[in-house]
Amino acid sequence: GEKVDFDDIHRKRMEKDLTELHTLIDAHFEKRKKEEEELLNLTDRIVCSHRTLLLQSNTQKARKEGEEAKKKADDDARKKMILSNLSFTGYKVKIFFIFKNRTNSGKIKHSLSSQFIPHTFHDQSLSCLHRCREKAKEMWEWLRQLEAEKFELQYKHTKQKYEVTVLRNRVSDHQKV
Repeated sequence: GEKVDFDDIHRKRMEKDLTELHTLIDAHFEKRKKEEEELLNLTDRIVCSHRTLLLQSNTQKARKEGEEAKKKADDDARKKMILSNLSFTGYKVKIFFIFKNRTNSGKIKHSLSSQFIPHTFHDQSLSCLHRCREKAKEMWEWLRQLEAEKFELQYKHTKQKYEVTVLRNRVSDHQKV
């Protein structure tokens, strides 16, 4: 026999293990670095997507609000046009017709017709024209009266709500004492 140097074998084995360990550590850190880069890329994509969704949502909301504002403006313009068409200076008078409409339940429902029925008075007498003008004036006055009553009732309601609140506060104060 040759003499076996166990210390040398052990040292070589330790160096080999250490080299493998360094290789594994380097591979691990390389993999971790790539994963962190991927995570950052994904985070950036998520943030961009979130911003895009918010922008789209805000755009859609703004578009909806614009459409609603336009619709309201159109309705207001239509109402103003209807009210302005109730002038009595021409031969053509537009009249509201109140009609009775039966609902599915059989109850009678009163409503204002949403259509205007133009009526020309070329061949009719002036007395008919005068009666229609008077009826339109009566209906206009009736509408103004209803609006005034509505305003008064809303004011009265607000005032009563305030009074109820004041009285509740007084009761609450008295109960504390």
